[in-house]
Amino acid sequence: MPENHRFKFTRRLTLIATGLALAGTTLSAQAEGRVRIAQQFDIVYLMLNVAQDQKLIEKHAKAAGVDAKVEFVQLSGGAAVNDALLSGNIDIAGAGVGPLLTLWDRTRGKQNVRGVASLGNFPYYLVSNNPAVKTIADFTEKDRIALPAVGVSVQSRVLQLASARLWGDKDFARLDKFSVALPHPDAAAAIIKGGTEITAHFGNPPFQEQELAGNPNAHTVLSSYDVLGGPSSATVLYATEKYRAENPKTYKAFVAALDEAAQFIAANPEKAADIYLKVSGAKIDRELLLKIIKNPQVQFKTAPQNTYRLAAFMHRVGAIKNHPASARDYFFDDAHSARGD
Repeated sequence: MPENHRFKFTRRLTLIATGLALAGTTLSAQAEGRVRIAQQFDIVYLMLNVAQDQKLIEKHAKAAGVDAKVEFVQLSGGAAVNDALLSGNIDIAGAGVGPLLTLWDRTRGKQNVRGVASLGNFPYYLVSNNPAVKTIADFTEKDRIALPAVGVSVQSRVLQLASARLWGDKDFARLDKFSVALPHPDAAAAIIKGGTEITAHFGNPPFQEQELAGNPNAHTVLSSYDVLGGPSSATVLYATEKYRAENPKTYKAFVAALDEAAQFIAANPEKAADIYLKVSGAKIDRELLLKIIKNPQVQFKTAPQNTYRLAAFMHRVGAIKNHPASARDYFFDDAHSARGD
């Protein structure tokens, strides 16, 4: 090849390579800032509702020089949320500690899914409208317990832990055969109405409070706090290692937005209640909603609390193969999660 042709050819390759590099940079810049968040149906997701309404993620991202594109996706049940995360349809999953532990175990050494933050501490009640059911030992073949996801959701795992304490680890799944997967709104409607095969619902706020207020036969069989030994972070947010690594500014902006949302709720419970009603479209009495938000047992915070008891149990009964030494194994090494357990 003549020298002048070789020079032109080499220069053309250089220009192409430079163009590809610039294109790659542009694509990378576009990727940073996108966040798709899965949430479910209840007040447990109030911190996300506030962040959405106040555009807090966008605010903190902009401060970091990122034009954030935020999308909220409504799903029901930990299984559906986990499927969406693994398929790449969402970036941050919102579900119970049970689904997080299941996915952390399944993806260890691969996608490496770990916890991002807690959505706060809430007591979850197992409510029944069957007067004969005083404890979990009273459930029979005639009863059906509604859960977000059988054997996966945090409600299901807490029920299994309660069963293991009563009947031993070998019978931890004893009540799974009485359990059915049902979205919280449908389960709550069944408990309040009565007369259906659903005689119990292990839910969360505000559905459990609506059930107790809406049916004179509805009563609490157990509380997650009783089973777990105190206040605990039942619902959490989690993501893949890849998303966190490739979107550091967006990730930090998201966590900062959650912290601000938690502070906003604590300082402005009335405004937070109005935001929940507007964003969620939920049909709930405002006074009952405020009662839940102001409940001393409810704490809005990003640091996880009292999650390890459930993790140790799940490993002990073989629900997860990997044994976490502490909550730091299944939560990312961030400042707020380092304070958790």
